[in-house]
Amino acid sequence: MLAIGISNYADPKLRLGFSAKDAQDFAAAWEQQRGLLYSDVSVKLLTDDKATKDEVLDGLDWIRKETTAKDVAVVLFAGHGVNDPNGVFYFLPFNADTDKLLRTGVSFSDIKNTVAAIAGKTLFFIDTCHAGNVLGTRRGILNELNGVVNELASAENGAIVFAASTGNQYSLEKIEWHNGAFTKAVVEGLAGRADYVGKGRITVNMLDLYISERVKELTAGNQTPTTAKPQTVPDFPVALKH
Repeated sequence: MLAIGISNYADPKLRLGFSAKDAQDFAAAWEQQRGLLYSDVSVKLLTDDKATKDEVLDGLDWIRKETTAKDVAVVLFAGHGVNDPNGVFYFLPFNADTDKLLRTGVSFSDIKNTVAAIAGKTLFFIDTCHAGNVLGTRRGILNELNGVVNELASAENGAIVFAASTGNQYSLEKIEWHNGAFTKAVVEGLAGRADYVGKGRITVNMLDLYISERVKELTAGNQTPTTAKPQTVPDFPVALKH
């Protein structure tokens, strides 16, 4: 697992409330599966000033090399995402400069190439926002992210992609949740609340349903998560109830 979350950006204008804590809680939720569904869970967690561009790229390199055909790769990007004037999507690492995206941002092509090269099943969680739309504790998002999601889930790239919101919605976080709505729902679902049929296991489709319903409930319908799955990948268990 590669979990990246940035709240305290070097640029004060980019700072967020809970992205770093989201990454920590997300990683901890998957680590709970060690000895349950998975014999081991190997985690690289990058938060705040540990999530520089170099460290993020090294993290992508690490998960590509570590994952075998028998493994499940899990990736989380939580923080800011922005499109350049040509519509190219960049994730903003800790030391990003929005005026120098090519040099300081992590480009979608780097993310896509990593996902395409991973040998095992891949679950990609993305909770990003558009830097120009950050007002208070909202994480904004652009329509272009829909294309990113669909491309990552295409047959040749083959990732199952869970995105925090869709269209021009904001990705919401609140003090009382101590998380963004999306991560709160993911963590609850993995802990067992997504086990709709009571058989003690949570599959991709169950987690998708729980995240979708829970985020809509938490945000009074103002945020709609979206999931894209390659048609070639059947439903499979991702967690056991504990």
